[in-house]
Amino acid sequence: MSVLRKVALSIIRLLFNLFKELPTRKKTIMFESFLGKQFSDNPKAIYIYMKNHYPEYKLYWSFDRRVYPSLKQGVERPLSRFNLRWIYVMARAEFWITNSRMPYWVSNAKGTTYIQTWHGTPLKKLGVDIIEVHMPGTTTEKYKSYFTDEAKKWDILVSPNGYSTNVFKRAFQYDNQIIEIGYPRNDILYNKNNKDDILRLKQTLNIPKNRKVILYAPTWRDNDFYTVGNYKLNLQLDLEKMQEQLRNNYVVLIRAHYLVSEYIDLTPFKNFAYNVSLYDDINELYLVSDILITDYSSVFFDYANLKRPMIFFTYDIEEYRDELRGFYFNLEKKAPGPLVKTTDEVIQEIRRIEVEGYAIDAYNDQFYNDFCSLEDGEASKRFVEYILKKRQR
Repeated sequence: MSVLRKVALSIIRLLFNLFKELPTRKKTIMFESFLGKQFSDNPKAIYIYMKNHYPEYKLYWSFDRRVYPSLKQGVERPLSRFNLRWIYVMARAEFWITNSRMPYWVSNAKGTTYIQTWHGTPLKKLGVDIIEVHMPGTTTEKYKSYFTDEAKKWDILVSPNGYSTNVFKRAFQYDNQIIEIGYPRNDILYNKNNKDDILRLKQTLNIPKNRKVILYAPTWRDNDFYTVGNYKLNLQLDLEKMQEQLRNNYVVLIRAHYLVSEYIDLTPFKNFAYNVSLYDDINELYLVSDILITDYSSVFFDYANLKRPMIFFTYDIEEYRDELRGFYFNLEKKAPGPLVKTTDEVIQEIRRIEVEGYAIDAYNDQFYNDFCSLEDGEASKRFVEYILKKRQR
């Protein structure tokens, strides 16, 4: 870190701690998603619900300064992360609602309730459950300490299901309040899963309405990076082969993880493959997709709410499972779809789905019951009613 950045950070921290001493601003909420990089996920769903039902609340959204110009139009009170106005509002807000960690130096004032929604049901190990950390710029000991220190600041943690509740408690060493209500971000999968809304979304994405849609949404690899926090995509899916065999009936949407910084050049695959990595709301991508291809990403737990086909492209499962992260359960036995290792096998499974149908009637009931049983399109309402009731006590 340069001397100039160190000085700037010291000033930000000083101002933040000074403003924390001022009275809390009641009915004020600061939202943030994925380190300020998006207007998305659980915080977005809660923000929209509160905007529609509780107009007396002042709702602010925290954006990374690099995306602030392009995303600020989507919210009423956008703030650029770490500028003076952001520091003032953040330090005095009654609630913080975010889905990822805050900078290590941020701590909430006595009158601020810090609510962590997190961002997925975990397959891959988290926090202190990771045996050896392979991420750049840290050690296993430092990484785990950072995770547990952060979790101590949370007043409330949102869980989508009982399985996640147990994992979160252990992985984050978290012993504060957990509300197990389903995920607010998945409300849209119940409330907008109809032909009219799906057609509108296809038009927004500028994809052909007469083509089936395949969404490819892989996770990131801890040891495959450019710099700290900037990971490679290392696309293994053979798009040339996919295009050759599927272009008449399908388009492919490619959604990189938010930590991936790599530019994806899809020029050779115009009108077949679309880069939707910067599209904020992945749940809208779920809605327009007929098939999901993923690997070890938590996206498959959410997509399962739609009861549509999934294919697991797990070309490096031995390395990822045994060396990089480890899993909480046996994916080969429990995955709600086939595991494949080559593009040819992916295409073969797509052909099989064409024969068997895209809507899965006899879905994996046990999987759905384990991970999706709380989802019903009302999680945002349950969340807001809970925190406002708690506020009045």
